[in-house]
Amino acid sequence: MDNALQTMINNMPEKTGKSLEQWIDILANETFEKHSEAVKYLKTEHGVTHGFANTIVTLAKEKNEPQVDLVLTQYQGKESLKPMYDKLITLVENFGADIVITPKKGSVSLIRKRQFALIKPATKTRIDLGLKLKGADVQGKLENSGPFGTMCTHRIQLHCLSDIDNDVIQWLTLAYEQSV
Repeated sequence: MDNALQTMINNMPEKTGKSLEQWIDILANETFEKHSEAVKYLKTEHGVTHGFANTIVTLAKEKNEPQVDLVLTQYQGKESLKPMYDKLITLVENFGADIVITPKKGSVSLIRKRQFALIKPATKTRIDLGLKLKGADVQGKLENSGPFGTMCTHRIQLHCLSDIDNDVIQWLTLAYEQSV
C-alpha cells in the first residue's frame, strides 16, 4: 500500500468520524449496482467528501472480492517461466529484510525505499527484468529500458534459469543498493 493511501486511511476517523472498517460495515448493509452509487450514498447520506468516499468504496470492494494470486495468474500459460521468477525472488529476499515484493496484474515490483526492479513475464518464453540503475551504460545483457519507459532505466531479458548468472545478480544487487 502506498504512503498516500495509508495516510488517508489513518486520517479517516478524524476527517470522516469513522474508521475504514466502520465505513466498510456501513456499506455491507447496503446494495449498490455501481461504484458511483455507493460513492454518492456516502457523500449525500453521510457527508463524506468525494476523495474519502471513493477510497472507502474502492477498499470495501477489494476486501469483499475473493483474493486472486496475482503471481500465479501472471504465469498461467507461461509455467516454464515460473522457476526463473522463483529464483529471482529468492535472490532478492536474501538482500535484506527491507524489501517489499508487490505483485500487480502484469508484473511484480521490488521495492526498498523506492522501486528498484520489476519482474514481468513478457512472452511465453521470456521474463523481462526491469532495473533502475542510475548512470549505468548498456552492456552485455543490460539493455535500455525497452517497454518499461520511465519505470525502469534498464532491462535484462531472461529466457532460462542459466540466464540468471553472476552478471544479472550483480546488476540486481546494484539496483537494490541504489534504491536507498
